[in-house]
Amino acid sequence: MVMREALAKKIAWISVISNVILTLGKIVIGWYGHSDAVFADGIHSAADVFASVIVLLVIKISNKPADKEHPYGHGKAEVIVSEIIGILLFLVALYVAYEGISGFFHAVESPSLLAMWIALFSFVTKVILYRSSLKVANENNSKAIEAIAYDHKADIVASIAAAIGVLLSIIGERFDIHFLLYGDKAASIYVAYLILKIAKEMLTEAFDILLERNIDAETLQEYINVIKGFAEVRRIDRIRAREHGHYILVDLRLSVDHFKTIKEGHDMAKSIKQALMDQNDNIHEVLIHLNPYFSEDK
Repeated sequence: MVMREALAKKIAWISVISNVILTLGKIVIGWYGHSDAVFADGIHSAADVFASVIVLLVIKISNKPADKEHPYGHGKAEVIVSEIIGILLFLVALYVAYEGISGFFHAVESPSLLAMWIALFSFVTKVILYRSSLKVANENNSKAIEAIAYDHKADIVASIAAAIGVLLSIIGERFDIHFLLYGDKAASIYVAYLILKIAKEMLTEAFDILLERNIDAETLQEYINVIKGFAEVRRIDRIRAREHGHYILVDLRLSVDHFKTIKEGHDMAKSIKQALMDQNDNIHEVLIHLNPYFSEDK
């Protein structure tokens, strides 16, 4: 748990530092280089800085063990963070789209070549950060780190789109192709669409977890296969599982022969719980209710 928290903090701090540098570079160069796409990408990076700071504040909370007031743990703190980041990205997308569309109704000038280079630099940096963050998120099943990784993913496509938009505008000016001058404006609108798409994915997943939607059928089937390995289980009456941030809670209702003693039932339930947790290290708790099974039951 301590190592997980330390890794999450490390990823968040790397994200904060890199995004601060990229934010300043893209906003300043985008503004003075007359590139709406690069400037919008800089605004998105500023949102990333805010998101990373929130993650740093909540990591310690989400890793706290269960207590009297929170018997299921504090894992959903990470989900709440993911939802906040999703809402933030949604608002950023609306702002970027508005700026891009309004640009088509005004005279435009070609952005500077430096704007394209800062966008390309951002692209390369974000590819590295996205891959490393996603790897850590998957290894530690962390929704908070996953949210940071998705932010980097949005920046990857946003930065390359901004670079292409700037390049098209420069070509339009040098070769007197008027409609290409709006390449930068079009790129900023595309950036808004990409940010909106990422925001939708994050918000959908966060709402599903907060509303305690059952986990996917494939994972649930894996649990069923483990349970069926116990001959004492005559029937699985009900199985359900829900994500609680970076871990999963499982509820089972199993039928066993009615003549089994309480101790036999207890020992079997304990073995099933251990087997599930051994095969799936992200399971935090397994609650098992035993029902009596009679030979005439179907």
